[in-house]
Order: sequence, then structure tokens, then C-alpha cells
Amino acid sequence: MGLKILFVSAEVSPFFKTGGLADVAGSLPLALKKMGHDVRVVMPEYKLIPEEYRRELKHICHFRTILSWRNEYIGVNTINHRGLDYYFIDNKSFFYQDNIYESDARHVQYALFCKAVLDMLPYIDFKPHIIHCNDWHTGPLCLYLKELYNNDFYRDIRTVFTIHNLKYQGQFGTEIIEDVLGLNFYEHYNRGDIIHNGLVNYMKMGIIFSDMVTSVSKSYVEEIRTPYFGEGLDYAIRMRGENVYGILNGLDYEEYNPGNDCDIYHNYDSSNTEGKLINKKRLQEELNLKLDAEQPLVGLISRFYEQKGLDLIMAVMDEIMTLNIQFVVLGTGEAKYENFFREYGLRYPDRISANIRYDHSLAKKIYAGSDLFLVPSRFEPCGLTQLISLRYGSIPIVRETGGLRDTIQPYNEYTGEGNGFSFRNYNAHDMLYTIRRAVDIYRNKDIWRTLVIRGMESDFSWDKSAGEYIALYSGLVN
Repeated sequence: MGLKILFVSAEVSPFFKTGGLADVAGSLPLALKKMGHDVRVVMPEYKLIPEEYRRELKHICHFRTILSWRNEYIGVNTINHRGLDYYFIDNKSFFYQDNIYESDARHVQYALFCKAVLDMLPYIDFKPHIIHCNDWHTGPLCLYLKELYNNDFYRDIRTVFTIHNLKYQGQFGTEIIEDVLGLNFYEHYNRGDIIHNGLVNYMKMGIIFSDMVTSVSKSYVEEIRTPYFGEGLDYAIRMRGENVYGILNGLDYEEYNPGNDCDIYHNYDSSNTEGKLINKKRLQEELNLKLDAEQPLVGLISRFYEQKGLDLIMAVMDEIMTLNIQFVVLGTGEAKYENFFREYGLRYPDRISANIRYDHSLAKKIYAGSDLFLVPSRFEPCGLTQLISLRYGSIPIVRETGGLRDTIQPYNEYTGEGNGFSFRNYNAHDMLYTIRRAVDIYRNKDIWRTLVIRGMESDFSWDKSAGEYIALYSGLVN
């Protein structure tokens, strides 16, 4: 019998995206549906949803949701995209804004979203076996289902809560326990089940009140049990014991396919890797880099935050540039990183291209045109960029942490095994040594062609991971 699954996320590609959460929410449900299950997806109806999707939305119901003393209108609109039904929670006061995650009302936004999702279910006549919640924005849903929604309709519904990045937790003052969440202050404050460091913590709610906690790679699950990676919540992870499970994220192989990708300059596949050289040349032309097929081109696509290991690059950038490489950077974030890459783009105008913006089309071109792809993260729950780069035949250089360690096996010149290059310590010169080694091996065209083909033919699609999720869901339902 097929399962009924509701996937709940603050962002879902292609409707609204700021990071990897949206990619997962946009691709995992499709993989689950292909396995024969009834999967629906729900997210807030943001102002920033592109008009091409907004004009296709159909209104199906509306109702009032009570949030403490608030009595809020909730509309539910829907669209069918790629054969999957998506629901959008409409409340103009809290979701029709320009700065979603920077709003002063985030604590109300996502508490309201969680209650509205639960209130929606009888109206759309859908009782899921599993509600799959994602990151701190959905933590209150796990709490509400256990504490407030215990009538016959909701009683058998189970929750899975996935941690995509433990660093972002949704922490707010304790006054919201009654004023927003509508819960008894003394009961929950004294129990400590929603409190961390004197603040209400939405991430902790998901961890404590869900039926099963997952995260996005097996290595990251082991890491977040420790104080170094646990962001203060390692004790909560350890409390859940064996009910914390690691399942590696997959990649949507239909969206990321160099064989038919209309965003890149020239299509190619593992049987015709010469097509990468065309993409490299065209990328060099577009970005005003020196036209040089022999000079290794290193790509970096990232949010510019401390987590991403950019401090390592800053420490040895001049030494990196002695390796006779080209460097293409794409991303936005903290000003110090943006200014750093801009400055080096001016220093080396024919070898460094600093693109300080979000540009999905250019990102695809960088994957297709680069020879190497740098991911030096301090920590990385899973990471998708290294999987995309493999798919496009750009060989990853990664730090051995989280999902990077689970997906990239360092090349061994003695056995010929491996699909990339890696370094263990969070150390700039260890990274520099690894880049130098990768550049040296790049000069051997036979070895390099083998690595490119191996990367392109590797399978990090959702098939295996989706099967693990179904097994996990089934264990909770049966």
C-alpha cells in the first residue's frame, strides 16, 4: 500500500529558493512519488514567488487559524507542477513581504504556518501517514501535533523532522510561549523541552517532539552529536538516541543533466567529454578570462559565509594564484568576502572572475566550464555543489566533513580509485597542498579524462535515498 506523505518546507524549488533546503524540497518529493506514494508539498505563499507560477495558482479553500490571541485568515492555493500537487499557505500580513527570513515577525510567521498546515488537512481531505518537516521553520508543527492536535483525525499521523543545517535554529524570547505559541508558560519553561539557553528554540521543538529525526548525511549525524558541531544542541541530539538517522541528499538528475541542459553553452555527456572544452572556452570568453584550454579553471559557487571555508581561501589566495590557474567565483553574502573577491578580480583580471550575485544560469555554465570545483567548508551537512560538479565533470576539491566526506573519495594514484580530492584539517595550507596536487594531476590528460568520466557516470540521484526514507516512514507507520 502506498503511503500518504505531506512534505512541509519554508522554501521549495522552483517557487522560492535561498539554499539547498529548496533543492531537496523540490526534488525528494518527486522521487517519492515516482515510487508510487501519494506525496503533497506545502509552503508559505511568499510575495517573491515568480509570477509565472503565481498566475497558475488555484484557490481551493480558506479558514481561520487561532494563534494565541490572533485570529488569522488563511487561504490555501494550489498548483500541479511536474505531476505533483503543491499547496501554498496564503496570509498577506505575514508572508507577502520582501525580506522573508529577516522579518521581525519570523516567530509569528512560522508558528502560524505550522498551525495553518495542520488546520488545512481536513479542508483538503488529506490525512497523511507522515508529515515530513524540514528545519527550524517547521519545529512548532511537531510540538502542536503532539500537544494540541490529538483528536481522531490527527491521532495516527507521525512526524519526521529533518535537520538541513543545525546552525540556524529559530531562537526567540520566552514571552512568545503564551503570546505566540499559545502554550502554558510555566509548564513548558520548567520542562525545558522548547527552551535552550533561556530562549524558545524552534529547532529544538522539532528534535524533541518529532517521531524521528533525520539529517542529510550519515557523517553529519555523527558530527552533530558532538559539542564542536552540535551548535549547542548536541545534548538534544544525543537524547534522541537511535531515533536520529542520516540519509544522504540526492540530486535531481533531470534538472542537472549536461546532455540536455539549455543553460550551458554546449551539451555533452560522458561519451563526449570534449564538449567540456567548448564550455570552458565559451565561459572564458563571457567572463573576459584569458583563452587558454590548458590552464586549469577552478570554480567556486557559494554563499559567502564563514561556514563555507572562505577564510582558508583568503589566507592563501596569493599562493593559489602562483599555481597558474584561473578562478571563477559566484555568490553573495558577507561584505568582507564580497570585497575580497572583487579586489582579487581587479588584481588578476584575465585569471579571476568575481561574480557577486545570484545567477542560476551562470552557475550551470561554471559547472560545465570548470575543470576543478572548490568546496572548503568548515562544516557541510550534505552539500549539493560537489554532486552537481561531478555530474558536469568538474572534479571536486573538498574538506572532509559531513556530506562532503560521504560523497567524495580522494583520488589514489596507486590504485586509481577516487572521484575527487580532499583534505582533513581545517587548515589553509592543507587546502593549498590539495589544490596543488589536483593541478599536477590535471596535467596528465589520460588520468584526468578517467576522473571526469567517473564523476559524470557516478549515481547520486535520489533513488537510493528515497528508498531509505520510505523504509523509515514505513517503520513509523507499522
